[in-house]
Amino acid sequence: MTRPWIVVVGIGEEGLDGLGENARRRIAEAEVLVGGRRHLGLVPESRAERVLWRSPLADTFAEIEARAHRRIVVLASGDPLWYGVGRSLIARFGREAVEVVPHVSAFQLACARLGWPLEDTLALSLHGRPLALLLRHLQPGRRLLLLTSDGAAPSAIGRRLVDAGFAASSCHVLAHLGGRHEQAWSGTAEELARTPHFADLNVVAVHCRADPDCRSLPRIAGLDDDVFLHDGTVTKAEVRAVAVAALLPMPGLLLWDIGAGAGSIAIEWLRCEPTARAIAVELRSDRIASIRANAERLGAPDLEVVEGRAPEVLSNLADPDRIFLGGGVAEPGLLDYLAARLRAGGRLVAHAVTIEGEAALLAFAEGREVRLRRIAVSRAETRHGHRLWRALAPVTQLVWEKR
Repeated sequence: MTRPWIVVVGIGEEGLDGLGENARRRIAEAEVLVGGRRHLGLVPESRAERVLWRSPLADTFAEIEARAHRRIVVLASGDPLWYGVGRSLIARFGREAVEVVPHVSAFQLACARLGWPLEDTLALSLHGRPLALLLRHLQPGRRLLLLTSDGAAPSAIGRRLVDAGFAASSCHVLAHLGGRHEQAWSGTAEELARTPHFADLNVVAVHCRADPDCRSLPRIAGLDDDVFLHDGTVTKAEVRAVAVAALLPMPGLLLWDIGAGAGSIAIEWLRCEPTARAIAVELRSDRIASIRANAERLGAPDLEVVEGRAPEVLSNLADPDRIFLGGGVAEPGLLDYLAARLRAGGRLVAHAVTIEGEAALLAFAEGREVRLRRIAVSRAETRHGHRLWRALAPVTQLVWEKR
């Protein structure tokens, strides 16, 4: 096994005083120290060359690579592999090139201060990421730890909680954890929303409590239709649940949602598996606006939205692991194009509600091993004092796995 030539040392607010013997020795032996201005300031001056992190990271990676013949130590916050730079370094230079010496993370320190079991707490980084990501995780009783970008973020998180119906949630802002200037604030989400600023280095802890009129949403597929903004073009809840189940959400997989309408399939895919990715493709600009609004409201701001007609707008997109075709199924050649772009082992799920669409599915099925099912849903409604069954348009579903 090749000996690692990059050592990533996690460091806390207390600097060298909080490090173990191994970490201190690695820093003392370093010929090159790489870190942010704050991290480098925690380490006394030495003969080691100092390299400041630059943006984009690729620029600093090039500087590290140019010094590959020297002993390089990268300083990072807490645990470098928990939303830290360790992941990017390993991805760039390889596992065998990088050794990680972790420190206690801000999440661990926050749980210690609050007496929260870490295994029962969901830890998220919102550093440089949309705050709307937290919305998919808001459920009564859930405990969240949120690593933020700056001192204004806690107040913005409070406003998000209030708007989502979680104003009564218990919140704590813990700043400079483990250092001499450690600070703590506690209050409700409503009070947090009115508190304008905190120290920049902070973690926000939230114990979610829903307001009496809050509509809490689970992360399983099949949310009510009226949760989405739409013009009537939305995959109905019962059919959507079957579609997402057929797509089999799994970590890291990429979904194309073609003819996305309101974006409901792609959004529920992301809610079911937060590490998955999705691209919604829609022709109409008014529906594009609805997709973006739905993604923001329902905690899927990472949804990529592409405006245009398939397959023309698909050529520059990464090949998908999953495809859902809900609109344009009868478009000549579209199914065959999607089948060709699908990655090996991937799944194509297509729905048809018209006779022409069903004919296209049956033609595609010729010579292929597919699963076909008819989904028929009836909903009870009251008319003139009586309850009646109203049938929705039946949907023909095709599921094909590329082998």
